[in-house]
Amino acid sequence: MAARKVAVVPFNICRLQPSRLEAIGDWPWLDQEVLHTSRSHQVCMTCHFFRHHPGANGIPLLTCHLHQALIAHGEHLTRSCSGWTANRRRQRDRELEVA
Repeated sequence: MAARKVAVVPFNICRLQPSRLEAIGDWPWLDQEVLHTSRSHQVCMTCHFFRHHPGANGIPLLTCHLHQALIAHGEHLTRSCSGWTANRRRQRDRELEVA
């Protein structure tokens, strides 16, 4: 039986690396259809997909790598989406504290 060649296509499962071709500053903004008010610790800032990127004039861009979109300043403190997942580093730290 002859060995069959399989094409390997890179796919980033956690999507922490942007797959969009345009610059991060050109990403669309998340809107109210995606972001919902949250009164718990489950807000964008504590999400695994949340990142800061340097923007123009030293103003940081707040991004969601799950949705590949920008988050308005202040929204990251009070809103989240249905794709929220715990920050793995914080989750690991909590597990070590319990152990």
